[in-house]
Amino acid sequence: MDYDTALRPYTAKRLEEIEWADILVGIPSYNNEKTIAHVIQMVSHGLYQHFRNKRCVILVADGGSTDDTREVAKEFEIKPWQEKIISIYRGQAGKGTALRSIFEAAVRLNVKGCVVVDSDLRSITSDWIKYLLEPILEYGYQFVAPIYSRHKYDGTITNNVVYNLTRALYGKRIRQPIGGDFAFSLDAAEAYIKENVWTTDVARYGIDIWMTTQAIIKGLKIAQARLGVKIHDAKDPSESLGPMFRQVIGTLFTLMEQNEWYWRNIKESVAVETFGRNEFIEPEPISVNLERMIEKFRFGVKQFGPLYRQIFSQECVKEIETARKLSVKRFSISLYAWILILYELAATFHSWKFNRMKLIEMMTPLYYGRVAAFINQTKKMSSWEAERLVEEQAVEFEENKDYLVSIWDKKKAESEEINHHLKRITI
Repeated sequence: MDYDTALRPYTAKRLEEIEWADILVGIPSYNNEKTIAHVIQMVSHGLYQHFRNKRCVILVADGGSTDDTREVAKEFEIKPWQEKIISIYRGQAGKGTALRSIFEAAVRLNVKGCVVVDSDLRSITSDWIKYLLEPILEYGYQFVAPIYSRHKYDGTITNNVVYNLTRALYGKRIRQPIGGDFAFSLDAAEAYIKENVWTTDVARYGIDIWMTTQAIIKGLKIAQARLGVKIHDAKDPSESLGPMFRQVIGTLFTLMEQNEWYWRNIKESVAVETFGRNEFIEPEPISVNLERMIEKFRFGVKQFGPLYRQIFSQECVKEIETARKLSVKRFSISLYAWILILYELAATFHSWKFNRMKLIEMMTPLYYGRVAAFINQTKKMSSWEAERLVEEQAVEFEENKDYLVSIWDKKKAESEEINHHLKRITI
């Protein structure tokens, strides 16, 4: 069902009673009973320490948790002079609808600034609220993205796909385009609400990258906030990130289609203003199952090999076939081949109008292969050294963007020629 609001009547009534606020902090949640109290505590402390002269509201936007998330949130006692609302959003399941309800609440309360933080955070401190909000309240920024100190094997989708593509396409060096913790101004919330995405897969699966992309193409004043270490319910990339990869890559490619007018002629990226703490703190290690990852890559190459040969250039196919035969210790997929693979896949997605999810599905083993190669390449590096490598990779994506434009046009022309031929046969 297509609702005209994500706010249920009791939430709307509560907002009406509060009338207005300076600051809103939104916390999307779903089955987070073990971490929600800590997140609320740090939010409440942060508001009290840094913004005690402001009128503040904390809104938990829950997706219908089946554990005690809402009960724990209700029982937790916040600082005096702060308001707390525990709501269940209305609409399709997913973080996008939770954010829609937060945007609506921000507009109804006519806030000066709004922060959103994830509900599974273990490392959030009270200073996060300050670092995220100050650029909005003090310097007039409209969208603030996070920068974390993350373990080199955490955030593999960001490090190997999202940061590279976002930077090369849209020309802004936003390090965490799908970070999950961010701040925005009232006019940004108003702009987001007006977009017609709330019943689409973009809202269900790719809301974070959509928000960042919208902030860029709408010309919002963008900053970043260094928050320090991010520790959350981290997952072994070999076991759990396949579905997330498919969701994010599908949204990225959809946005590429919609925004070709913007990114096509951008030649280089620029830095954005960065606030917050400066030091890089080495995060806790994350265990990964490298053998399992390579096994998934090899199985995928065996399963999808004929499709790879149909879609990718000979150079990419040769790299994939060579990697399949390598031992675990020597396993590698070169950065240049990975750039070509991603760019060629994006162009193929654009030219295919049917069965696109199959295309994304057959990309997943290649993603596992690239992550495995990154792990081998960085196994003797600290997380800080690996971070420098990620930056070097992003530059390579930018320098090869001309290839994306050329293959994008070539595959589109080939598709149009085939469709024209099929129409003649049908007639």
